[in-house]
Amino acid sequence: MQRYILGKKNQITLISAILIVFGFYGKFGIDNMFIFNWSLIIASILGIAPIAIQAYQALKVKVVSIDVLVTIAVVGAMLIQNYEESAIVTFLFLFGAYLEQRTLNKTRSAIKELTELAPESALKQMENGEFDEVDVDDVDEGDVLLVKTGAKVPVDGTVLIGEGHINEASITGESLPVGKKNGSEVFAGTILENGTIQIQADRVGEDTTFGQIIELVEEAQDSKSAAERFIDKFSKYYTPAVLVLGIIVWLFTNNVELAITVLVLGCPGALVIGVPVSNVSGIGNGARNGVLLKGSEVINDFSKVDTIVFDKTGTLTIGNPEVVEKEFYGKDMDEVLGYLASVERESDHPLAKAVLEDIGETKFSTVEETEVVKGGGIVAKVAGHRIAVGNIALMKQENIVLNEKAKKDVEHFEKNGNSLVLTAVDGELKALMGVRDQIRPGVKQDLQKLKKLGVKNLVVLSGDNQGTVDLVARELGLTEAHGHMLPEGKSAYIEKLQAEGQIIAFVGDGVNDSPSLALADIGIAMGSGTDVAIETSDVVLMNSDFSRLPHALGLTKSTARNMKQNIIIAVGVVLILLAALLFSNWMNMTIGMLVHELSILVVILNGMRLLGYRLRGN
Repeated sequence: MQRYILGKKNQITLISAILIVFGFYGKFGIDNMFIFNWSLIIASILGIAPIAIQAYQALKVKVVSIDVLVTIAVVGAMLIQNYEESAIVTFLFLFGAYLEQRTLNKTRSAIKELTELAPESALKQMENGEFDEVDVDDVDEGDVLLVKTGAKVPVDGTVLIGEGHINEASITGESLPVGKKNGSEVFAGTILENGTIQIQADRVGEDTTFGQIIELVEEAQDSKSAAERFIDKFSKYYTPAVLVLGIIVWLFTNNVELAITVLVLGCPGALVIGVPVSNVSGIGNGARNGVLLKGSEVINDFSKVDTIVFDKTGTLTIGNPEVVEKEFYGKDMDEVLGYLASVERESDHPLAKAVLEDIGETKFSTVEETEVVKGGGIVAKVAGHRIAVGNIALMKQENIVLNEKAKKDVEHFEKNGNSLVLTAVDGELKALMGVRDQIRPGVKQDLQKLKKLGVKNLVVLSGDNQGTVDLVARELGLTEAHGHMLPEGKSAYIEKLQAEGQIIAFVGDGVNDSPSLALADIGIAMGSGTDVAIETSDVVLMNSDFSRLPHALGLTKSTARNMKQNIIIAVGVVLILLAALLFSNWMNMTIGMLVHELSILVVILNGMRLLGYRLRGN
């Protein structure tokens, strides 16, 4: 019966409204007090039923909720035969709950839209080479899938055959289609606007980028911030305090109606709902715009950040370095390049890939006794020769002597912002390559936006040489730049900044960034970074879109500000209502309940403004 009544709350609200209108028609239209009184009595009984059930359920778990206050107030009003007050108060309370639920549903529309975008089926290549439609849950990694014009991409994968343009708005927030061809990466939940492509499934189910977005947003929306936890605790004690205040007023004034009115006016509904609606709206906006905020706590901490520390490669730069300068020392360079390519083939480091791409086709040899020197490079035996490939530190460790020309070349390469790859064969320097990464387009403007949002310090920490890091820092206008930094060095530097009282956000994308992401007050991972970095972080910029960072910071600042506004509105309304009750003659239970419900609606609408937040200048 309880479940049935609670399930019919909206219908009860409508019937109560009709009865109230009918009752007032009986009084003022046909001067019939019988119709007036019994219409309002029935409306009061119907209206109090779901409220009383909710009050009972709250008391069972030892919580004195708002429903308890309203139930006592309405029963009291009926006992003193103030049916007009009891009927209108129950109607306003139920109607307020209806409006609250309706508007809150809108704030959760981001996750709903994401869920609706989730693909349900896929065209999978079977053993006979034909493509059959299967449930998306039946797709495994490595399967070949066909995606036609207008269809959703069912999994994360790589294009094998075909070309087309894909709308990636569900992942990145950008509405402009992105061109895809052989080798391009595609994401589940995106839509192929034209063309036909075949893709190989790389990540399926919950492991897809889209699946992770839904999971993270759901977790974020279910989490509670410090402000919400404080308000929950505050309400736990505040509601009984209002009840005690009502009893005290009744004992000292012997005025039951005044005591009941205190209970109604003291309801903290707007305070309880104000902060959660701000958080949910902020998280929803982020999800729509390619920013994953992992919980309400993140919003509060991120809004206070005054220093942002960046990894360089893959964060400030594109992460696709190329060999732009090179010098050779000695003869038989084809043989040396073959040794170099053989060693670099053993590594998955971006610099190694750049060197291999530059060398191109060559003769590979067997590599033996490989030793990876942390922060230095690789030493190995190739065709009976000791090959050392790495930076200046490795050359010093290997006692490689650089002649004057080589020293000048090194200095010149570093001034040009290159990362150095030196190759020595049997203790003699043979080759010097300068590898340079390109700065991400638009990063400089994005960093300026961060400064306008109140970030005082922009710091880059990198394993690259100091010359390269200084060049990037000068070009981007960064506050500090530190090169030759190993992972533990980055973590130690972040700890040093935190000890100085700075609130740190760290932005990175690699496995080596994970300790710094975890240590910083806010860890921010680029979406195309490693799974470890994404799992460790508090914020994820989907599709590695750096321009989302200013939006994320501006959004969290607006959300934190919105929370404070809602708290001020909620507390202010209660204080004004109580003051009006004590120091004026016009305040009564009906007016108080009406203002109370309006305050709830105001804080909800104020919170919902965050759904449309856009950073100024975007």
